[in-house]
Amino acid sequence: MDTTQLTSRLEAVKVVPVIAIDDVDSAVPFADALIEGGLPVAEITFRTAAAGDVIERICKERPGVFVGAGTVLTVDNLKQAVDRGAAFAVSPGFDAKVVEAAVGMDFPFFPGIMTPTDIQAALALGVKIQKFFPAGAAGGPKMLQSLSAPYAHTGVRFIPTGGVSPENLQSYLDVKTVIAAGGTWIAKRDAIAAGDWEGIKANCRKVVELVGGLKS
Repeated sequence: MDTTQLTSRLEAVKVVPVIAIDDVDSAVPFADALIEGGLPVAEITFRTAAAGDVIERICKERPGVFVGAGTVLTVDNLKQAVDRGAAFAVSPGFDAKVVEAAVGMDFPFFPGIMTPTDIQAALALGVKIQKFFPAGAAGGPKMLQSLSAPYAHTGVRFIPTGGVSPENLQSYLDVKTVIAAGGTWIAKRDAIAAGDWEGIKANCRKVVELVGGLKS
């Protein structure tokens, strides 16, 4: 998938559920909840030992779900994401070795940024999609707007994550450089562990309804 296609997929969904799954047997039921809820996309974070297996199972058994790998902290994490079938990878921070490895593999990788220095370091390596994290603690939409201003002409785009909620989603999407936002509230770890698929479906439907009603 090239950058244009990737950008279009992210712009279409506007919100990417950010997920931690502890049990690989939850992978397919979870994917089905996303599909039935109308939000077939997820960033599966490497915060659990099961993450790689979960990514692989969803990609193989529910190929209609757009799957990314999150909390990619090392080159090994990155390679695992690629090998397991993820369409993209995300990190909470910037590590030049990981970014360079992703660029070398021509694999979409969104490093975390929080400062102008971070943005420039990523741009220097050709990375045009970056994760603004932790968005809320770092100053929210106003901070991202200020950070974006000097770099808008470069074509850089951002995915704010951390502290994004239904209440402030519009404010983030109003920032012209924002491509989509990461949502941790849609399918929390304990809800997945409890098999609360109906609750997750409901949350997905609410997101779909919300983004459909947001002003453009």
